[in-house]
Amino acid sequence: MQVVFLIIVGAAAGFIATRAMKLETGLLTTIAIGVLGAIIGGLVLRFLVALTGIAAGFVGAVLGAVLLIWLWQVYKT
Repeated sequence: MQVVFLIIVGAAAGFIATRAMKLETGLLTTIAIGVLGAIIGGLVLRFLVALTGIAAGFVGAVLGAVLLIWLWQVYKT
């Protein structure tokens, strides 16, 4: 059940992050960005801020996805 929740949150976070960073991607790429961002952001927020719960996980997912997109754009060239 947690995997399904991670995919749903990742898809939403990836959508928000790609729109915020003005990046046009396909559905699978958007979900992948969101899921990786959820993993990165969720871990960082839990260790740094000690926030738990659904809201912290979603905020961490969006922030992690934005960070992932930014790093990809900076180091792409």
